[in-house]
Amino acid sequence: MADLAAAPAQDPAAAPPAPGGATAEEYQSGARASLGSRLVVYLGVVPFGVYAAVFLGIPTVAIVVGAFQDPNGGFTFSNLHIAFSGIYLTGFETSLELAVLTAVVPGILGLLVAYAVHTSRHASLRRMVATASGVFANFGGVPLAFLFIASLGTTGVATSWLSDAGLNPYEHGFNLYKFGGVALVYLYFQIPLMVLVITPALGGLRPAWREAADNLGAGRWQYWRHVGAPVLLPSVLGAVLLLFGSAFSAYATAKALTSGSLALTPIQIGTFLNGNVVAGEQNVGKALGFGMVVVIAVIMVVYVFLQRRASKWLR
Repeated sequence: MADLAAAPAQDPAAAPPAPGGATAEEYQSGARASLGSRLVVYLGVVPFGVYAAVFLGIPTVAIVVGAFQDPNGGFTFSNLHIAFSGIYLTGFETSLELAVLTAVVPGILGLLVAYAVHTSRHASLRRMVATASGVFANFGGVPLAFLFIASLGTTGVATSWLSDAGLNPYEHGFNLYKFGGVALVYLYFQIPLMVLVITPALGGLRPAWREAADNLGAGRWQYWRHVGAPVLLPSVLGAVLLLFGSAFSAYATAKALTSGSLALTPIQIGTFLNGNVVAGEQNVGKALGFGMVVVIAVIMVVYVFLQRRASKWLR
């Protein structure tokens, strides 16, 4: 009893002991250092956030607001009605058809090329293909259009060679300046883009999985059906969606190649930006842009979901 009476009473407001046996001062100092490191990381993201807000956020808001405004600033749905009817609806349909075609075909071809290179034992070949794909995937616009006009145009070099051989493509329904020609040109940069995007996913296929399947008596078809395909499917679908967005929003190549004769939504929006508008339809171009933003937003949401599903296999 005397010992209990002599023991100092604990202050209820006193701080609890720090974890790990550290003193309260050391614990608080470590907490402040951790908070400071997190602030430094967040400060590093600030420039990108400002850049995205100025060059992506503000224009997007302006497009969305303008799509529902009449020339006097009032609220209206007429812009959307015009944008999804007539020649503008045809532009959306053609853009979607072109994007689907130039996403699925390059997706398949790019996957086959990437897998062939990935399974190759020549490291120099892999480096060469990766470098070439990076160059070709970023080559587009007017230079790419000129390249194909000079080679496969009506008086192009390759067309002349084929004509001398009796195989003039223009006599068999081909036209570089129509839908089929634009789709062919898009393959030039879409296939390399697929190779770049899907190569890391192919690296996620562990050799141990194939060895385990062989040890269990599984054949090649069974391995790809139960192991390889389920692992690669989210990455492949995500890559195809990325190709779809790239083709759907491409402008300069199709514009330079067709001179605006092909009804594509990006070309139609460019016409509005150049001032070729009908009185009272100044904001129809923003309505077209709003439609493209909605399509791309849906594509990106699905893409992020697929990438999260695939990321666990790439760790």
